[in-house]
Amino acid sequence: MIPVEWMPPLMFGGLILFMLIGFPVAFSLMAAGLFFSGIAISQGFFDAVFLQAIPQRIFGSVLANDLLLAIPFFTFMGAILERCGLAEEMLDSMGQLFGRIRGGLGYSVIIVGFVLGAITGTVAAQVIAMAMISLPVMMRYGYNMRYATGVLAASGTITQLVPPSLVLIVLADQLKTQNGSADVGSMYLGAWGPSLLQIGLFALYTFFLSRFRPDYLPPAPENELTLKGWALWKKCLMGIIPSAVLIFLVLGTIMTGIATPTESGAMGAMGALALAWLRRASIPNLRGLIQQAYQNTMRITAMVVFILIGSTCFSVVFQGVDGGQWVETLFSHLPGGWIGFLIVVNLFVFFLAFFLDFFEIAFIVVPMLAPVAVKLLSPVLLDSMNGNPQAAASAALVWFGVMLCVNMQTSFMHPPFGFALFYLRGVAPKEVKSSDIYWGALPWVGLQLIMVVVVMAFPALVTTLLDKPAVVVQSQEFNFTGVEEIKPATSSNKIVDEDAPVVFQLDKQSR
Repeated sequence: MIPVEWMPPLMFGGLILFMLIGFPVAFSLMAAGLFFSGIAISQGFFDAVFLQAIPQRIFGSVLANDLLLAIPFFTFMGAILERCGLAEEMLDSMGQLFGRIRGGLGYSVIIVGFVLGAITGTVAAQVIAMAMISLPVMMRYGYNMRYATGVLAASGTITQLVPPSLVLIVLADQLKTQNGSADVGSMYLGAWGPSLLQIGLFALYTFFLSRFRPDYLPPAPENELTLKGWALWKKCLMGIIPSAVLIFLVLGTIMTGIATPTESGAMGAMGALALAWLRRASIPNLRGLIQQAYQNTMRITAMVVFILIGSTCFSVVFQGVDGGQWVETLFSHLPGGWIGFLIVVNLFVFFLAFFLDFFEIAFIVVPMLAPVAVKLLSPVLLDSMNGNPQAAASAALVWFGVMLCVNMQTSFMHPPFGFALFYLRGVAPKEVKSSDIYWGALPWVGLQLIMVVVVMAFPALVTTLLDKPAVVVQSQEFNFTGVEEIKPATSSNKIVDEDAPVVFQLDKQSR
């Protein structure tokens, strides 16, 4: 007979085996869950009736989840903005604005990557658009190839962290426990600090590189800078103003409480369509663009739903064999307390990202780690949340989720499945070597890992903008009943503390 303590690690081993055979991740999750459910039933760990929870959770928590409806809206918005010409106009104007300084094109790519990340939310759209426009210009100006490819890939992956990131929406859906939960609005508020700091870190790296290796990042030739004065600022504003309007439609409505994430996603999709219609003169086939956006949205949404169904099947069986208790025991007794927990989890997610993308990590790993994160991280934030345990639990989940989001950016940047590098390789000219793309990504992966350490060491970077409830006032109890008379204070030998706070407790009268 197999001990029940062996089942959780065996399930993980079986999942890895199914994926190594060549099964897609969604079907590997289903296969592992159903296979080990048969073993669990035969060993008497739970009855076959327990498996009724699988369809109940699929229809109740996946297909009927309104929050997940935001994913196709944001995907559609990003697919429209990918080809409507906004990125081209912004990169051209920013390149003219910063072209006279060393590393000017690098600063332009970083800033435009941040702005596009706040309105598209898709890595592929940013990397492809910026690489097709900026990489030939950087090559013509004599930029170092490794820096050029690295900054393009890294600035594309920043969209994973900048709201309205799809990763933040998925993590908010998965970071739910009995003690607290992370809503999308809180995840967005918590991500602003790290995303702005990361942009600053990228710009700082570019600045120091331009000082120590000025030949790597030369300024643009004067004959290339055709715009000056008001004409240059006008072109910059023509790209920034529509972006600012879309950012308000998507993020402003969530943070001000006007709209839910799903409603703001719908407004963002309509805003992207309106922007594409206004720019129809520069779009050869607007109808074809919209059709391609629908197809891309359908593929990504179907992928997410299938992975969710597979992870639901796996997680139900995993919980049935006490997998949650096994994970909690495994991570709660690590040396170093909450610091050791965060170090081990981040290392685990970093190496797991070599083989899985963020959807798979979020749906498989995050729900198992969330209860442990609440248990270990809530006491760290209790004082900053005015001693409110529920607020501290929710803030701990937001902190943990944003930290994982910063970490999972690296999954797009390192081999063997660095999709940002694949996108870059697909659109880069033939003279760009694949070795330059991979070696160029390493410094930026290091900068992203530095950001993980910063977020780990300074939780206030995430929690400062979160709501902090008022301090709960404790009170002394007085008991009023309809039967007994209130005795005078002189009849008691107890000393009454006149400064103690007061709470009134009303007992129900017996019928």
